[in-house]
Amino acid sequence: MKTVVNTPPRATPLAWVNGSDAPEKPSLDIGFMALTDCASVVVAATQGFAQQHGLTLNLKRQASWAGLRDKLVSGELDAAHCLYGLIYAVHLGIGGVPASSMAVLMGLNQNAQAINLSPALQRKGVTSPEALAALAHQKGSRLTFAQTFPTGTHAMWLYYWLASQGIHPLHDVDSVVVPPAQMVAHIQAGRIDGFCVGEPWSADAVAQGQGFTLATSQSIWPDHPEKVLGCARAFAEQYPNSARALIKAILAASRFIEQSQENRRSTAQLLSGKAYLDTPLATIEARLLGDYQDGLGNRWQDGHALRVFDQGRANLPYLSDGMWFMTQFRRWGLLREDPDYLEVARQVQQLALYREAATALGVPCTDLPMRSSLLIDGIRWDGSDPHGYARSFRLHAMAEAPSARIGL
Repeated sequence: MKTVVNTPPRATPLAWVNGSDAPEKPSLDIGFMALTDCASVVVAATQGFAQQHGLTLNLKRQASWAGLRDKLVSGELDAAHCLYGLIYAVHLGIGGVPASSMAVLMGLNQNAQAINLSPALQRKGVTSPEALAALAHQKGSRLTFAQTFPTGTHAMWLYYWLASQGIHPLHDVDSVVVPPAQMVAHIQAGRIDGFCVGEPWSADAVAQGQGFTLATSQSIWPDHPEKVLGCARAFAEQYPNSARALIKAILAASRFIEQSQENRRSTAQLLSGKAYLDTPLATIEARLLGDYQDGLGNRWQDGHALRVFDQGRANLPYLSDGMWFMTQFRRWGLLREDPDYLEVARQVQQLALYREAATALGVPCTDLPMRSSLLIDGIRWDGSDPHGYARSFRLHAMAEAPSARIGL
């Protein structure tokens, strides 16, 4: 990928600290997982965007979400490419560590996760939601699905999708935690019957003949929130200029990636390198361009493929996006009581900081803190009644003790 040379960021009349917006901490350690949706973080760090905003970003690839979580909480990482639900779980004290104040600086992407089933199920003709539901409800049949972290996005998409098909994710099937890059090996070894994971690992399984994609996360919720730029709240409070500069750098990189198909392709090439995803370019590129094949002979151009910018719509940390994950924690018994959904979201989502950064870059930024979405089961989520929404589902585990293993 060639180095990008842009004009310097335009000056703003806002004087953050004594007339200077220079980062208080110019060298930052940034965690990421080997997933396609780390794209804007990698591009920001390696293609000149961070330097334009006075930063050096030291990328630190992590082996598991649990390890990334621990380093964020301890301060070993300043910020990270992170699961939305992980940030909220730590903030609420259900993330395997004591409650610790966390922050979402911006959204990093929407869409582009997937649920795959194994070759064994494919051979049995279990290639539709209806066939899977029938098998899951057969006496003596116990399927095992993998997700990447108990409170993460993949667990929530898996649970939501299974429930929408009449399969109780905590009663009718087993759920285990597997790091993203290990999903294909677990399918190949026959340890799991299916998984929910981010790209490129779903496409990789299809390419290797290790099963097929049954559903995409964008079919569950078109343009759903996914990864975020997360940090400890203390980082945002202690180094506000650094946090703002970091948002600017990654937002500029996000905009660059979506400026052309050529930029998307060069981003895929960059990500394929050993330091990042360390996987063949073809596995990354197709779905990054929205070109999907499911392993059953179907191919389509997905209208809701990976979005890292979408004129800023993929990046605004809507309060309702954070609130949704809390409703699902409540639905599945991970939270025993209802939090103050709106107040917690206001604490975590750094809307003011994001808007300052977006405005400085000329990125469109709505004043609305909520958005409205229709999900696969026909239920609309708009953030207006989280208490009622959490109770609106036929399948839930609200009266039960949490059954997911969090301490990983």
